[in-house]
Amino acid sequence: MTKFDKARLPSRHVTEGPSKAPHRSFYHAMGMTEEEIHQPLVGVASCWNEAAPCNISLNRQAQAAKAGVREAHGSPREFTTITVTDGIAMGHEGMRSSLASREAIADTVELTMRGHCYDALVGLAGCDKSLPGMMMAMIRLNVPSVFVYGGSILPGRAPTDQGVPEDLAGRDLTVQDMFEAVGRHQNGTLSSEALAVLERVACPSAGACGGQFTANTMACVSEAIGLALLNSSGAPAPYESRDQYAAASGEAVMMLLEKNIRARDIVTRKALENAARVVACTGGSTNAGLHLPAMAHEAGIEFFLEDVCDIFRDTPYFVDLKPGGQYVAKDLYEAGGVPVVMKELRKAGLLHEDCMTAAGMSLGEALDRIEGEADGKVIYPIETPITKTGGVVGLKGNIAPEGAIVKVAGIAPEHQVFTGPARVFECEEDAFEAVQNRAYEEGEVLVIRNEGPAGGPGMREMLATTAALSGQGMGKKVALITDGRFSGATRGFCVGHVGPEAAHGGPIAFLATGDMITIDAIKGELSVALSATELAQRKADWAGPRETIYASGAVWKFARLVGATYKGAVTHPGAQAEKHVYMDL
Repeated sequence: MTKFDKARLPSRHVTEGPSKAPHRSFYHAMGMTEEEIHQPLVGVASCWNEAAPCNISLNRQAQAAKAGVREAHGSPREFTTITVTDGIAMGHEGMRSSLASREAIADTVELTMRGHCYDALVGLAGCDKSLPGMMMAMIRLNVPSVFVYGGSILPGRAPTDQGVPEDLAGRDLTVQDMFEAVGRHQNGTLSSEALAVLERVACPSAGACGGQFTANTMACVSEAIGLALLNSSGAPAPYESRDQYAAASGEAVMMLLEKNIRARDIVTRKALENAARVVACTGGSTNAGLHLPAMAHEAGIEFFLEDVCDIFRDTPYFVDLKPGGQYVAKDLYEAGGVPVVMKELRKAGLLHEDCMTAAGMSLGEALDRIEGEADGKVIYPIETPITKTGGVVGLKGNIAPEGAIVKVAGIAPEHQVFTGPARVFECEEDAFEAVQNRAYEEGEVLVIRNEGPAGGPGMREMLATTAALSGQGMGKKVALITDGRFSGATRGFCVGHVGPEAAHGGPIAFLATGDMITIDAIKGELSVALSATELAQRKADWAGPRETIYASGAVWKFARLVGATYKGAVTHPGAQAEKHVYMDL
């Protein structure tokens, strides 16, 4: 049994000495024993809510994590924070709350930990922004921390009758298929009756979206970066085995506390590079290009969009996951999960093995204990990848001096270069209406601006628009660029994160319908056929940022504070400006 000396732990400020008798009286009021009061206090933070299936099992798993903490002689203190679930927020004003919620999650976890002087943190999250938000809080506080993903949803299965089209009948389904089904319904190739059938079977259980969309991408990141126990992110949410991973995570955080291994001992520059490798080789979400820089910012590390994209460029893509591929998170788990993926990266010398992990050992030591090998179906051997470069590519050019990002997983090389005239939209609603009405032409580049972090505000995802294009069979016949974001479920040649954004006077603000735009994912170029002189003149004639309806409240506050997209769209100065470390106060 480990007895902890609390002389240097934050919780001494609320549990130790005669002056803390008032504080201890509160703990007695909650039924804590004398022993429990004087053990380390471990925050068990979850993003549980009833907004969507992504988060609904987190409550159960939090109880298992608390049991693990108790087993290792700590006192768990559970609390919850918010989640904005993108599947519900998608395609309307609610999506403006999504990226801002990442900051709110990090802020509220930080404030709760600081206010109550907790010594360590187990964080559970299930949906897109809650994963990076929770990990950002861990890094910001720099306490011993273990991350637990709530797990993915099981795939749905389309019936073979009831009017379901032949190409869907009997097939695994994800929520991506539902967004694309809306496009098919609009163009008359899917009946209302079949749409109603599909919506009832697409999402059959608790858990986050099943493909390699943002939630599963960031879950893979949590293992690769070392904040989560190996293989803990893979099991689907309904599996009772998830409780064992949560309990083990509770025990692990106590071990980290004993060894004084903190979040920034784990999240280093090398660990961030490992995480970017795993995103690339799994064809992960472009949103990783936003969240990895934001996590780095909390550690005081400059790791920007271009750094992420440099790693993407020379990492083979060898894990065949939706939306670019065939399989879902459950299939990856059954094929050995992220550890087997990292073993393949290690074979090619593409992994830093000396990084510390939440298991209290190096990544190399942890991987040595993994017996699985690539199955050749879900996880290809790295010697014979699906493509030789990553599934996500960075772009730069006179439209995007600060960069942009595009997901090319599942797009043949001959379709990775696109030149066409711009059709400019001032917001997502205008673009979606045009797509619904087929008020666009094959061969065009749809430009959606004023959707950046500040200008949107909130940097909305464009899944409704891109899925409608795919549903209309136009996913490969048009391209799309925006200073907003795309869902991890987006398919097609869609460029996001164009920076600087329109509201900050980026060149995307000056594009006009008819301008010839070139997107070249092979060369990494995003440009418009305009001279520097013409662009300068248009900038001089620019009337300034578009006014929004957000003049107060949380979204207004986010828009005022948020920085450049390529730096992660963060809202505070980060670790480089710190004058103290929470754990050492």
